[in-house]
Amino acid sequence: MNARRAARGLSLHAVVWLIAAFVAVPLIYAVISGFKSTGELTTNPFGLPERWRVANYTGILGDGMFWRQIANSAGIAIGTAFCTVAASAMAAFVLARYAFRGRELFYTLFTIGLMFPFAVAVLPLFLMLRTFGLLDHPLGVILPQAAFGLPMTIVILRGFFRTIPAEIEEAAIVDGCGKFRFFWKILLPMARPALGTVSVLAIVASWNNFFLPLLVFNDPKWQTIPVGVQQFQGQYSTDYALVLAYIVLAMVPALAFYAVAERQLIGGLTAGATKG
Repeated sequence: MNARRAARGLSLHAVVWLIAAFVAVPLIYAVISGFKSTGELTTNPFGLPERWRVANYTGILGDGMFWRQIANSAGIAIGTAFCTVAASAMAAFVLARYAFRGRELFYTLFTIGLMFPFAVAVLPLFLMLRTFGLLDHPLGVILPQAAFGLPMTIVILRGFFRTIPAEIEEAAIVDGCGKFRFFWKILLPMARPALGTVSVLAIVASWNNFFLPLLVFNDPKWQTIPVGVQQFQGQYSTDYALVLAYIVLAMVPALAFYAVAERQLIGGLTAGATKG
C-alpha cells in the first residue's frame, strides 16, 4: 500500500513538473531571445546570446507609449472589476437571499449569458457605442466588459452568499439592521474571499482582452497593451528579437499580478466549498 501511494505521488509530481516545463520553457526562451539580435536568433535560436543586447529591453522601457498602454490596461481593468463586482454583488444578494416569483428564471437568464459569444454582439455593440458617443472612450470598453463579466460573477457570488447561515441575517434584523445595512456591513465583509476572487478574474479577463479595445479605440493614446503588442509586431515584423522583448515586458505586469493574487484566487474558489 505504501509503495502504491509513493508511486502515485511520484506520478503526480512528474505530471506537475511536465506541465510547469510546458509553461516555463517558452517563457525562458522568449526572455533569452529578447537579448539577441534577429540575425543571431536565426543562426543560434536555442543557445545563450554571444552579446547580450540589453538595449532591446531598455529601449522599450524608455518608450512613453509602452507605459501609456500599461496605464490604459490597468485603468480599464480596475474600472471593469469595480463595475462588475458592484453590480454582480447586488444582483447575487437578491437572487441568493430573497424568495420571489421568477427568481430562478432571472438566474437562468444570467447563466445563459455564459453561452453567449462576444463575436455575436460585435455589430450591435459597435452601433450602440457609436450612438452613445463611447467610441475612443474608456467607458466604451469598461461597460461591455462588465456586462459580459456579470454571468460568471453572479454565479460565483450567489453560491457563496447562499452559504451564509440565515441565522446571522435573522439576528442582525432583530438587532435593528435593515436589509441594505446587512448586505453592506455584514455580508460583504464575510464574502471578502469570494469578492477578491471575482475581482481577480475580472481584472485578468480585462487585461487579456484584445478584440474589444481594438474595436473601440482608434486613437493610439487609448491603446491597451494587447493592442500595443499587435501594433508593435506589425511595425517591427522583421525584428523578431525586439518583438520578443516587447512581448516579455508586456507579460511582466500580468505575471506580477498573478504572483500576488494567486493565494487570494485559490482561497476564494475553495472558500465556498469549505463552508458548512
